[in-house]
Amino acid sequence: MKKKLLFLAIVLFISTTIWAQKNTIPLIGSEAPSFKANSTNGKIKFPSDFGESWKILFSHPADFTPVCSSELLELAFLQPKLDELGVKFAIISTDDVEMHKLWVEYLEDLNYKNREKIKINFPLIEDTNGEISKTYGMLHMPTSSYRDIRGVFIIDDKNIVRSINFYPVEIGRNMQEIVRTIEALQTTQEALVYTPANWEKGDDVIVPYNPTFNAKTTDTESIQNYYKMGNRIWFKKVDENDK
Repeated sequence: MKKKLLFLAIVLFISTTIWAQKNTIPLIGSEAPSFKANSTNGKIKFPSDFGESWKILFSHPADFTPVCSSELLELAFLQPKLDELGVKFAIISTDDVEMHKLWVEYLEDLNYKNREKIKINFPLIEDTNGEISKTYGMLHMPTSSYRDIRGVFIIDDKNIVRSINFYPVEIGRNMQEIVRTIEALQTTQEALVYTPANWEKGDDVIVPYNPTFNAKTTDTESIQNYYKMGNRIWFKKVDENDK
């Protein structure tokens, strides 16, 4: 009896270890893992099919559930803004593509928040065996071994993971925060600056240096574009045209 229990314990340990090794989360700064899958827009290769745009991979627990439905409708509503930012995105869950198609048809027939009916153009990816979800660490064993939690991976134009967020099943994501994060990432990348807490597009930014020591900003006019808080935090005023 003891031998049987020991054997079962070893099998369970090995199985759990193998599952854990497969269920990894790509780290910020790493290259986004690639995969091929079926979607509501046909066969898809991620991230290569999205070209040099910024990308979001957005996981959800299950089709036809109320919180997930509200999230997809909010994303569809924000499509013009995301297009403006050069962002493409894809949705993934462990439901199959036929279920995805039925769900999209259902969502497109809703008049959510009196905005009138809206088209869902982004792809919904099937992951019935959970392999993609494991690759991106979207299956959290204490919650479920077969349903994704709410994950958001923001990936830049060079296919590098730039931001990762996970939310519990019970809480819908703030889509405006996702937009804010993309705007912050693009701003810091383009201008080589940082963004302070609660930063919004058009707010002043932090510079990671003392501008008075920078040879390019020794003239009075340039220095006037900067100000400091205490001895170590230097801000740069944002140009009115960038607000």
